[in-house]
Amino acid sequence: MIDQRPCVVMIEDEQQIRRFVRAALEDEGCRVVEADTAVRGVEAIAQAKPDLVILDLGLPDRDGVEVIRDVRGWSTVPVIILSARSQEEDKVRALDAGADDYLGKPFGVGELLARVRALVRRGRAGHREADPVVQFGDVTIDLARRIVERDGSAVHLTAIEYRLLSVLVSNASRVLTHRQLLKEVWGPGYADSTHYLRVYIARLREKLERDATRPQYILTETGIGYRFEPGKT
Repeated sequence: MIDQRPCVVMIEDEQQIRRFVRAALEDEGCRVVEADTAVRGVEAIAQAKPDLVILDLGLPDRDGVEVIRDVRGWSTVPVIILSARSQEEDKVRALDAGADDYLGKPFGVGELLARVRALVRRGRAGHREADPVVQFGDVTIDLARRIVERDGSAVHLTAIEYRLLSVLVSNASRVLTHRQLLKEVWGPGYADSTHYLRVYIARLREKLERDATRPQYILTETGIGYRFEPGKT
């Protein structure tokens, strides 16, 4: 029998908080999948395809904002941030990255459950899952596991190279301007640093294209920006 309960993935490294929130969610009729690191959490999202994600920003292996950005490349699942970080800047960064709600610690269980109910309703009404595995040519990208392979062998990408690739892939067939890519990958302070972009695009082409001088997938839109085209052969 298919489990019809709402599924919640909770990514939180503090066991006591996980235990407390899990009990409250299960009393509410939810099924809960726990993860104590960012890596395990993203894998859980890919496998469980939950109705909601509850995410702490201060994880031991990666910042929670990076997790949101990665997940948004292939999923529209609602995300609630549950964090001790209370500065407005932290909230803005998380919401700009794609979080749907933000609740500071300490928190009231009643308020948390109310927000969970609202987002689960909204998510079940409209969110669609994309496949976290993207293939083009002899390249395979597993966005959930952050693994890139070419012809079955691992391709090493730096953090910036991977971030740039994931933004391009997540916006397949869309033209992204130089400014859009620079702001998304490097931040607002680099919006005019087009030389960074040229260097890193060239590196990606060297690693992923059959012929970097005649790219088939990472295409230049002259004077505008770049476009990832997975269907081009």
